[in-house]
Amino acid sequence: MYGLSLTDEILGITLIWGFVFIYAVMGAMDFGAGFWSMIYINRDKTNVTNIANRYLSPTWEVTNVFIVALVVAIYSMFPRAAYSLGTILLIPGSLILLLITIRSAFLVFSHAAEKYKRLLIYVSGITGILIPGLLIAVLPISQGGYVIEQNGRESLSLGLLFTSPNVYAFIAFAIISSLFLSSLLLADYSKTAGDLRAYGVYRRDALITGPISLICAFLIMVTLKTEANWIYIKMMDNLPLLITSAACFILTGALLMIPGGKGLKGIPRLAVIVTIIQFLLAGFVYGRAHLPYIIYDNETIRTGFTDPSSFRAVFIVYVVGFAILFPGFYFFWRLFMRDRSVRQTD
Repeated sequence: MYGLSLTDEILGITLIWGFVFIYAVMGAMDFGAGFWSMIYINRDKTNVTNIANRYLSPTWEVTNVFIVALVVAIYSMFPRAAYSLGTILLIPGSLILLLITIRSAFLVFSHAAEKYKRLLIYVSGITGILIPGLLIAVLPISQGGYVIEQNGRESLSLGLLFTSPNVYAFIAFAIISSLFLSSLLLADYSKTAGDLRAYGVYRRDALITGPISLICAFLIMVTLKTEANWIYIKMMDNLPLLITSAACFILTGALLMIPGGKGLKGIPRLAVIVTIIQFLLAGFVYGRAHLPYIIYDNETIRTGFTDPSSFRAVFIVYVVGFAILFPGFYFFWRLFMRDRSVRQTD
């Protein structure tokens, strides 16, 4: 098994995987909020659509910081692997960029054109489902079996890709997890804002989508065993962490059911924290099992790595840059979640 000694390659791939995890969690909350806003657009008795839109408005800008950092990190630290990924992911990557561009454009101009607000909600909701599904497809592609090499050129076999149960298990997991994470955040946001009707709706949505996301995760493991057995075996080497991750899910459900004060059920803030820990544990197990490959079995973290001196310069810039940015992110979320003038939804 590939060791985890602290080499430049491990530092680089850990930084990239950190960006992937942060974007996955924040993006899931962002995309899912757009979907819930669309679902409840015609619901008059609660403020759930306004809650989702209020949450959605500032978060997409912060979320996009991490996808830019992720792309730049891959190209600067693993240029050869970036070339392979860019070639293989030309079609799905182009679709992702197109959908993100459309979604961002509507979010930017929606406040200037009130008559298009309803269209914005539908665009945000539909893209909020499509984008996570396309993004997560990168993982099964990187597991091998879908890349065809002819005359020294690599290409993606769309026929193999879209007939793979493992790919569909990943896509289902991405979509349902987005809905689960966003409903948890919106439940917490609603409770903080004092909108108890909206809180009840999003708490119910979390209780529905949570178990479905666990089933999808189980389907990923089942299909991994037959389609990418090499990574399944490595993940089983860290079975205690996977069990701990599942236990965190059970704890999340309990935190949504127990009394939470003010005559309400649930402690959504703790549920959000425990869920993030759950995803962090599962992500660590999957990422470690994926080593040393970036694309199985074409590219490893060593063959795709940049010049060590260039890496160190880039790594220092990232560390310093995010040491400056993270306090700003913290104060942004503190303002967003606690300031009543920001949370006002009427």
